[in-house]
Amino acid sequence: MSQNNSNNDHSIYLKIGLAVFVFAAAILLFFDTFFGSKLLPNIWSQFFSAFMPIIYGAFLSYMLAPLINFFEGWLFFDSLRKARKEGKLYSSSARVCSIMIVWFLMSVLIYLLLSVLLPELYSSVMQLASNLETYYHTINGWIRMLFERFPETEVWLNDRMADIYTQIETYVSDMLSQLQTLMAAAGRGMINVMNFLKNLLIGVIVSIYFLGTKEQCAASGRRILYSLFSRVSVRWILRAVRRVDSIFAGFVRGKLLDSLIIGVLCFVGCSLLDFPYTPIISVFIGVTNIIPFFGPFLGAIPSVFLILLVSPMQAVYFTIFVLALQQLDGNVIGPKIIGDQTGLSSLWVIIAILVGGSFFGVAGMFFGVPVCACLRYAGEFIVRKRLENQNLPTDLMAYAKVNREPRPVKPFHELKELKPRQPWRIRIGKEEFRIGRETPDSDASTKDS
Repeated sequence: MSQNNSNNDHSIYLKIGLAVFVFAAAILLFFDTFFGSKLLPNIWSQFFSAFMPIIYGAFLSYMLAPLINFFEGWLFFDSLRKARKEGKLYSSSARVCSIMIVWFLMSVLIYLLLSVLLPELYSSVMQLASNLETYYHTINGWIRMLFERFPETEVWLNDRMADIYTQIETYVSDMLSQLQTLMAAAGRGMINVMNFLKNLLIGVIVSIYFLGTKEQCAASGRRILYSLFSRVSVRWILRAVRRVDSIFAGFVRGKLLDSLIIGVLCFVGCSLLDFPYTPIISVFIGVTNIIPFFGPFLGAIPSVFLILLVSPMQAVYFTIFVLALQQLDGNVIGPKIIGDQTGLSSLWVIIAILVGGSFFGVAGMFFGVPVCACLRYAGEFIVRKRLENQNLPTDLMAYAKVNREPRPVKPFHELKELKPRQPWRIRIGKEEFRIGRETPDSDASTKDS
């Protein structure tokens, strides 16, 4: 008995000591993060940069996994079925051939895009640089026309010219004094670009290993889950993972494909309508279309300005063309490819884009929508389970009435038994007629009577 008490005291002291240690570590960590040397953020940044190639590889393998499954089921179905009969997860030969086919097609697609796009981009940039003087005179003519129509604008600008000149002079002097800093920043930018290309190349190699062993990776993850949690918890975790996978797969892959189609359609349409700077405009429209809701506007504004410098009427025609293209994307192409994978309203889409963009930039604007959809799904699931535990309705319309509490839902076993339907009896003279369908209970009750 005394030994059990000593063991209990020992476990209590151990828990108290562990709680004190965790509490003290949390205080020190908080102080170091906000007031000290910021050791944890530096370690996290170093850890994140070290694992960046693996993150790129995992993302590429996640994007290309459906193509691998498609080619394995289409071209190598017999070898895959034979491997399954032998107890293997996949056929090695079929997997290697599928990976080679997928990356060959990706390489051909990238080569075609670059071979068509890069020369056009180069010619457009050179044309833009050679026409800078013409654009200067055009903008100067617009300003003179504005001054002729509104003389008070010229008077106001002349009054402010001294202040504007002083501000420009101060800005130029500061810029010259910080020229070394700017050159260092440009050098860091080039280093970041080279690091990105290096990480992307390593990520491609890592993605091949991920694609080759994706079944083992999934099995390892499930085994770890079963070792850490109960069976019921693992079922719920795997259900949540499948839902998150469906949201991310449907949105990310669908949005990338949708943006590629919109960029190609913009290139074809601008070429047919003979708009200037077609390659640059198509790249703007295709890349910015990845960002939901705000993307079309972000790509259309600089494109309209470039065409406006050449021809105002063509800028009007291009605005009409972009509006028609976005209507086609929003009503036909987007719903067909993406569908309603997120289930978010327009308000939540805007909130997700703004919050994600403020924290993580362009990547946050793109991934903020599926992340918000996953959080919404988790919150909706928790709310439904808690309402069901309280025998309250889960339908949203049950809570739409003002100042009225929803009625609790009665369990099925507490509902009153339904009375059997009795046919109507009409007596005319000595004859009796029955109107209505008889139930077996009602028939039995009439026989008993």
